[in-house]
Amino acid sequence: MIQLTYDKEADAAYIYFSNFPADRVEKTYSCDPIEVNGMINLDFDGKGALIGIEVMDASKKLSKEILDQAKK
Repeated sequence: MIQLTYDKEADAAYIYFSNFPADRVEKTYSCDPIEVNGMINLDFDGKGALIGIEVMDASKKLSKEILDQAKK
């Protein structure tokens, strides 16, 4: 099940692809902030499965409709 949370004060969204935070993040890959014009982090578990995506400056990267559906 995919779940989205959004912290308006931090302007940060997190897209969960698993039972995170029950699944431990073992590796984070940061996308090049210059190429994507912002900070996006990919979180992986110990088996290499993608378990979440953190989007900083989310109000500029995700649509208002998506952020409105996020769990606050």
